[in-house]
Amino acid sequence: MENINTEFGRHLKDLRKKKKITQQALAELADLEYKYIQRLESKKPSSPTLNTLEKLAKAFEISIPKLLDFK
Repeated sequence: MENINTEFGRHLKDLRKKKKITQQALAELADLEYKYIQRLESKKPSSPTLNTLEKLAKAFEISIPKLLDFK
């Protein structure tokens, strides 16, 4: 079984690719550092904070529950 952070990172990458944007573009839309987006999508991701989830949801124009709907 995968770690929840890894699953979230894969989901984040899928959402980003569906929107056809780069990690850099997502970072700019979410007002986050590019390296942080890379780390979230990596094989050993960090845990995003609630503030980060809020920024990502806003960037994707979806709700936080929708952002977290990856199971």
